[in-house]
Amino acid sequence: MNYQDVLQQDTIDPLAGKRREFVLPDNMIYLDGNSLGAMPIAAYERSRQVTEQQWGLNLIKGWNADDWIDLPTMVGEKIAPLLGAAPGQVICCDSTSVNLFKVLCSAVEMQQGRSVVVSQKDNFPADLYIAEGLSQLGQGDFCELKVFEGSGIEDQLDDTVALLMLTHVNFRTGKLHDIRKLTKAAHDKGILVIWDLAHSTGVLPLSLDEWGVDFAVGCGYKYLNGGPGAPAFIYAAERHHASIRQPLSGWMGHRAPFAFDENYTAAPGVQQFLCGTPPVLSMSVLDASLSVFENVDMQVLRTKSVALGELFIQLIADNDSLGELTLISPKKSSERGSQVALAHPEAYSICQALIERNVIADFRTPDVLRFGFAPLYLSHQDIWKAVHILADVMASKIYSDEKFSRVQKVT
Repeated sequence: MNYQDVLQQDTIDPLAGKRREFVLPDNMIYLDGNSLGAMPIAAYERSRQVTEQQWGLNLIKGWNADDWIDLPTMVGEKIAPLLGAAPGQVICCDSTSVNLFKVLCSAVEMQQGRSVVVSQKDNFPADLYIAEGLSQLGQGDFCELKVFEGSGIEDQLDDTVALLMLTHVNFRTGKLHDIRKLTKAAHDKGILVIWDLAHSTGVLPLSLDEWGVDFAVGCGYKYLNGGPGAPAFIYAAERHHASIRQPLSGWMGHRAPFAFDENYTAAPGVQQFLCGTPPVLSMSVLDASLSVFENVDMQVLRTKSVALGELFIQLIADNDSLGELTLISPKKSSERGSQVALAHPEAYSICQALIERNVIADFRTPDVLRFGFAPLYLSHQDIWKAVHILADVMASKIYSDEKFSRVQKVT
């Protein structure tokens, strides 16, 4: 594909106008939306409104006057359509890790007579940490974590397994799991399934209700563009609501928190997953950020995501200067999320050299260079320019400069 073809793709892009809804630095190509999404203009405006008007002038009146108390439900209902979820099944609260702990505890207790939690070795490490910590509670008899390596997930499922815990999109390679297929396979053995959708929500079409998913968690700061540390979400299928007993029985999960009852009575439905006071500033920003998805067809968004990824892979393959880089993401777009990963022994230094040239990618240990494609604000021209800058970095070996090898706290 030549540059004129790339320009033509941008001309006919139905999402091209969405770029104007974001704050993007001049001359920067941002390919790290799979770690931290760009800031929507609506988020910037809401942050000023909340700090200057709501908090600044209304003070504590904001809980009622500005609907602060209802933010977890309001934001959850905005996320729900992106998950393919009917109303009343998604709540916004806490972090992904805290939410995973709540869901894991609840789901294990629902599976009387079973205690094994199965997951993959290459699952996102934080998810495994949470499950491992849970397995060590008390005398270590609450649950048992079994981690397997490689494929063959269905071979790990038997009548001792309580839960299957998987991440939809592999954080390193971008490889996709088939949610529908694996959820059904688990259900056929009486197993509940928890999906981590951190790298899926806001960029992949999802149909959790249709697929029969039990529980899911995900964050608000990647493709949802909610800002650093944005609160996360929980999806809990309505059919399970009556059986849930989540362990963090904080006052916001109480049926009547301002009755200040001495005894705890859980709120009905998904609201029982609430715990402490909602972070109004960050949740308000996430609420505003979700406006960029208004009138966006997720299939159209996925089509553009695939096109950006295919263009990137094709340009890499066509450039002789990039032969040292190894594609570790699936070649088939149907098996890949909205990112492409390349391996190289000097991946960290290459990433730092790219950042100095205003191409923002990221590194994952041990040797992975990741490029995320956020279709709402990336153009085909961005991909063309990024690959040519990468080719120059590789051909010149500028990444060999010692300054690019100094490892920072956040990689």
